[in-house]
Amino acid sequence: MRLAKKTSNLFRPRSATTAPGLDVSGLDGVIDLDPVARTADVQGMCTYEDLTAVTLAYGLIPKVVPQLRTITLGGAVTGLGIESTSFRSGLPHESVLEMDVFTGAGEVVTTRPGHDDQHRDLFDTFPNSYGSLGYATRLRIELEPVPSYVALRHVRFDDAALLAKTVGEIVATREHEGIRVDGLDGVAFAPGEYYLTLATWTDSPSGAEPSDYTGMRVYYRSIQERDTDLLTMDDYLWRWDTDWFWCSGAFGVQNPTVRRLWPKRWRRSDVYHRLIALDRRVGLVDRLDRRAGRPMRERVIQDVEVPVDRLDEFLEWLDEAVGLRPVWLCQVVSTGHWPTYPLEPGLTYVNVGFWGTVHVGPDAPDGPLNRAIEERVHELGGHKSLYSEAFYDRETFDQLYDGANLAAVKHHYDPDDRLTSLYDKAVKRR
Repeated sequence: MRLAKKTSNLFRPRSATTAPGLDVSGLDGVIDLDPVARTADVQGMCTYEDLTAVTLAYGLIPKVVPQLRTITLGGAVTGLGIESTSFRSGLPHESVLEMDVFTGAGEVVTTRPGHDDQHRDLFDTFPNSYGSLGYATRLRIELEPVPSYVALRHVRFDDAALLAKTVGEIVATREHEGIRVDGLDGVAFAPGEYYLTLATWTDSPSGAEPSDYTGMRVYYRSIQERDTDLLTMDDYLWRWDTDWFWCSGAFGVQNPTVRRLWPKRWRRSDVYHRLIALDRRVGLVDRLDRRAGRPMRERVIQDVEVPVDRLDEFLEWLDEAVGLRPVWLCQVVSTGHWPTYPLEPGLTYVNVGFWGTVHVGPDAPDGPLNRAIEERVHELGGHKSLYSEAFYDRETFDQLYDGANLAAVKHHYDPDDRLTSLYDKAVKRR
């Protein structure tokens, strides 16, 4: 059983299929919004782009809004979403008050947090289960009030250990140099060149004109070029989407001439994702590499969480072993215990996101760099999300993602095994 979806933010290899999927096209809207209680009932396939278009009209946003427009609410909860508010609000599933889950048994189960809920096991195990336990059809989530603008400060660090120390202080105090911090993320451009971007919600733009990075200018470049900035709230939410962080450069879209000719409506992450999917089908880049005599590429597209006090170790190792830059840094503090993705509650982690290809030669299909990343993250007490390729053996996978509990919950809600198991989805090649 699978979903018939038009878009995806997954990067796992999947075999082609002509089997019909579940038609979820009618589950893509906002059902209700309560501006007093600051809650919204939302269908599972509603994208955050459509969701925030509704909530911003009331001066509200979800507590965590993942950085890409076509990520769905249900996808962010059953998978893992993250953004700059995660240092104070955790992950998207941590602001869910109630949800309806369509299970493998063909039932719709309503579940909510709390020891008195008979389906609490499903609620707690659902995050990071990626559809192996069922699909969220309706979710009630908490919202937070926001003003019209976001003031940014880009603070440079030459030393990753000092950056990590500063992150700890900001998480503890929610401020930096006496100014409140509402959003926190960063970029490591090169060894010795690290930035934290500190966001402060504001209704007072102080006469400054907000920047626009949906046109000719590219957001990530501004981090190195200016100390402060101002964005509208809507533009801040999607600051990374226009150029898919920095990945639009692979399509030439950051070239001024190409950018002028590339329609603005096509400057968005889902368009780039479809282009990559097309290349995977036709193998154009591989053919060009072979013609030029270049070694085979390994695709290294991963997001990992490492404890903040191990960040400098991981970045140093990543430079030496993999060599991908820039990398995204996003701080997260989980507020509860979630067995399928067991971050330690209250501990500050840094999500390190790196996306690209590396020439490794004939071993590329075996994923040597991805395997090394998995091992190193595990050594540092971190975890890896499963939206992309994974290579764990079954024993290690079950240790990291609480396989025994996951199997028990799956058997309860999917006794006939209609849904693919998480290990089969994330690791096994079909």
